Amino acid sequence: MMLSKLNPGEIATIISIHTDEALHQRLLAMGFRSGKQIELIRKAWFSGPLQVRIGTTDILLRRAEAEKIMVQL
Repeated sequence: MMLSKLNPGEIATIISIHTDEALHQRLLAMGFRSGKQIELIRKAWFSGPLQVRIGTTDILLRRAEAEKIMVQL
């Protein structure tokens, strides 16, 4: 399932990231790694960004970026 399909409050585990190399490196630097737990905090309206939490860090992601991150509940 894609990260963008989670509902607020759900916690999932990152399985894989399917992006170009530059974005993949940026996400790795922010803590997005396979096996890490991620929580969806909130979704903005009208295809706006998603607020996610990895550990104690909150990050805003574009929906297009969130659709490239595969997670498992």
